[in-house]
Amino acid sequence: MHPVPTDDQPDEADRPDALLVDELRHGSSAALAELFDRHADTIHAFCFRRTASWHVAEDATSTVFLELWRGRSRALIHHGSALPWLYGIGRNVCRSLERARRRHDQALRRVLNEGTAPDDWLADDVVRRIDSERQMSAVLDAVAALPGHERDVFELVVWAGASYDEAAASLGVPTGTIRSRLSRARRRLSLATRDESD
Repeated sequence: MHPVPTDDQPDEADRPDALLVDELRHGSSAALAELFDRHADTIHAFCFRRTASWHVAEDATSTVFLELWRGRSRALIHHGSALPWLYGIGRNVCRSLERARRRHDQALRRVLNEGTAPDDWLADDVVRRIDSERQMSAVLDAVAALPGHERDVFELVVWAGASYDEAAASLGVPTGTIRSRLSRARRRLSLATRDESD
């Protein structure tokens, strides 16, 4: 049984950021873990909005807290919160990731344009991947343009693999409505992706 916190012994959830950052500056990995538990979701959402990728945002969030640890002697508190400092690190991490992505894309274009790929099959594979990404991007744009009720059905049935009955239960509509909405969504997507390829 855990002791009841007193004024002299605050509950860990109530320990202010300022105290945690002070402990962090003195090398406390436990303080880093507590700051991570407290702020990682917020930083992940911040990084996702900047990168538009859940996967990249996860990597960026990990990097933010790694950089916090590396620069712990300089960590700052603003109005009692570590978040402004973390946002600053996050902004720099996301900028670095964006620069790295641009350099990668430029190198890839040079390889394709100059014909410097070491093997023909490598160049062919790169072209196939780029074409697949372009096609997927067109599909995502088309799905985003669907009316909300059709998009919900499409995402549940086609992407999530739900049955018509499961989708109907999830959305609170009859199974026949699911079938008709999905049929309309497929027609719209077929037209949209056909127009994109013309």
